[in-house]
Amino acid sequence: MSATREEDLYEILNIQRTATKAEIKKAYHKAALSSHPDKVADDQREAADAKFKDISRAYEILSSDHDRALYDEHGMAAFEKGGPAQAGPDLDDIFAQMFGGGMGGGFEGMHGSFGAGAGAPGSRRKASKGRNELQQYEVTLEELYKGKTTKFASTKNVICDNCHGSGGKNDKIAPKSCGTCKGRGSTIQLQPVGPGMVTQRTVSCSTCHGKGSFYADKDKCKKCKGMRTIKQKKLLELYIPPGSRQGERIVLAGEADHSPDDESPGDIIFELTEAAHPVFQRAGDDLHAGLVVSLSEALTGFNRVVLLHLDGRGIQLNITQPPGKVLRPDEVVKIHGEGMPVKRSEAKGDLYMSISIEFPKDGWLKDQTAVDRVRAVLPRPEEKSYKVGETPDIIDEASFEIVENLEGFGAGSGDPRAAAAQWEDDDDDEGQAQCPQQ
Repeated sequence: MSATREEDLYEILNIQRTATKAEIKKAYHKAALSSHPDKVADDQREAADAKFKDISRAYEILSSDHDRALYDEHGMAAFEKGGPAQAGPDLDDIFAQMFGGGMGGGFEGMHGSFGAGAGAPGSRRKASKGRNELQQYEVTLEELYKGKTTKFASTKNVICDNCHGSGGKNDKIAPKSCGTCKGRGSTIQLQPVGPGMVTQRTVSCSTCHGKGSFYADKDKCKKCKGMRTIKQKKLLELYIPPGSRQGERIVLAGEADHSPDDESPGDIIFELTEAAHPVFQRAGDDLHAGLVVSLSEALTGFNRVVLLHLDGRGIQLNITQPPGKVLRPDEVVKIHGEGMPVKRSEAKGDLYMSISIEFPKDGWLKDQTAVDRVRAVLPRPEEKSYKVGETPDIIDEASFEIVENLEGFGAGSGDPRAAAAQWEDDDDDEGQAQCPQQ
């Protein structure tokens, strides 16, 4: 009996095997959004929950360079018997190929099943813990500022309480040793790697589902149908403390699947993803936002609400300038204690606001009298005085036009100092690797 083809993790995420980490992450977001169990009818939720777990498992493996390399070389067999840490060459496989069967004898503890021969199906050492489920969870900056508690329904596999994970209807009936894998739980599969070239890899046996033994239909547990596990629905609560950051992980211990091959269930792990905000940018515990002031406010000061904060409060600034002191473009106002909360403390970071000046619209001065009044209160420009012999012999009054930018500067000349060439260099720089922000 030939082994059935295991589902390809790249196909689950609908990506190429050469996909970058960014492409894997984007594909995971898309797949997780379209297959989330909360978005389907109740009668379809169980199937959607299984698919969502497959998507999360695919992302967990492919987003890790180490696990992805293991998967590319060995397939899902690399994650049997306790996970990637034990995904090296199986000594039982080696001796099976050399001598036609597993090595009997007592080498308990050496790479899991070593010492469990063909005559001892199901005697593999248990993994200490089940597989974890990694899921990305998108949160807004408001939720990270105020904290968030959310409840959700989870469906997971638990050990059948009727057969206690054996799969049989009672303890008197022994399982049959699997003839396909000779009780080892895995088979050797040949995979083409090029013209006239094949490689071997170990895959989970499709007959016994990796257990090394199975029950006949009449001897299976009536509750779990021989699967050893049953579905359990549970209401879980996820708490995100105020001040949590992008990339932090929140662990719900023991809330993932529990297999009879594991001593304890795995964890559900949520990795926080911060959604972009239209007003604020965050760096650590500090926040940054823009502050637009009118020309009149820049010259004379102001007292008004300048910002709606993440908790709904209005932030008011009372800027009274000393005589002659003005606000200038790109100056920064630092407001202490109005940044993000520091996690698990009463402290907060700071809020930085970069100033930009909003000039009046064209035509706001209606007549010459208004122009003269404004000119009278503004400081007059210093008149340039020329030394003897420096006075220009010829003075030309130039005609001009107002343009939006320097795009035409050196255009078409091929000169690297032209404005367009400089912008192209900037675009090239954006494509290079950047140092991560702390």
